[in-house]
Amino acid sequence: MSDVTKITDVAVAVFIRPDGCFLLSSRPAGKPYAGFWEFPGGKIERGETVFDALRRELIEELNVVIDRASPWFTYMMHYEHASVRLHAWRVTQWHDVDAGGMRGMEGQQWRWQCLDAITVAPTLPGCAPIFRALALPTTYVVTNASEVGGEAYLKQIRAVWSKNASERPSMLEFGSKQICFPRLVQIRENAMLREEKLAFSTSLISQARKVNALVMVNSDLALARTTNANGVHLTSAQLKTIEARPDFDWVGASVHTTAELARAAELKCDFAVLGSVKQTASHPGQTPIGWTKFGDMVRNSPIPVFAIGGLTHADMADALAHGAHGIAMQRAALSEQRFYTAPLDSP
Repeated sequence: MSDVTKITDVAVAVFIRPDGCFLLSSRPAGKPYAGFWEFPGGKIERGETVFDALRRELIEELNVVIDRASPWFTYMMHYEHASVRLHAWRVTQWHDVDAGGMRGMEGQQWRWQCLDAITVAPTLPGCAPIFRALALPTTYVVTNASEVGGEAYLKQIRAVWSKNASERPSMLEFGSKQICFPRLVQIRENAMLREEKLAFSTSLISQARKVNALVMVNSDLALARTTNANGVHLTSAQLKTIEARPDFDWVGASVHTTAELARAAELKCDFAVLGSVKQTASHPGQTPIGWTKFGDMVRNSPIPVFAIGGLTHADMADALAHGAHGIAMQRAALSEQRFYTAPLDSP
């Protein structure tokens, strides 16, 4: 009988094509949950890094070599036969070991899938957190309508949505030639009067529905419910007082410490936002944490984490390389509508 109290560390490869489709493979006969579909990967052996394990396992399983990958998030799953800690990494570039191409080296099947049309079944329970994270855009737009004017901001974001409406967005927007389409927006307008904020939020959410964008309301649960927003974004202060996850489809949280990040995960938030990574105009006297500390703080986070603070689209590659889910931006969010795709080399 397996010892379910022992934790097994497992490296998980989330292969993602530029169109957002991802790879699932079937578990071979003779293994627990044989025939179930999962993300490729395997046990991390003693002395291996996660990347080492991924590279070895994918050669053994699928006949491919990773060229580009980045850490994502780490979470626990408890099965009848084992307790596993899953280290999810996004793999965005790879090549075949030989002319035989990608294939099931252990007799397993593999299929490219899209999140809105998964055709294989059943999938392992451990896939669910990754499916959830794949549904989360990699750019988080924070509104600044109080600075530019509510109508001016609505006009600007409508223009962006209209301009890019014909593009099929990748689930992972840093793929080559992908358009920056603001599909995750946080309404953070604390300087607005109540009625003005309600009108602005109602209008923005109405427009967002037309393009399938998600809208979060910062801190104000009542406003989020009144406007039928997709979710609420909690402040770090709220994390200290709230007792349970608010009843919304999506819940995010701002964090500044590892303790706050742990609390956000404990409340089952879908994601967190950590910073400031760089100097910001809104907090000129605040010392930024920088990318190295950001990476240290989010390492092994059980939920995806956005980087925030003085960032532009050009920072996406650095963010991903340091374990971020993506980047959150305010003033720079709508200024340039293409992501930069600087090389993201694996360690």
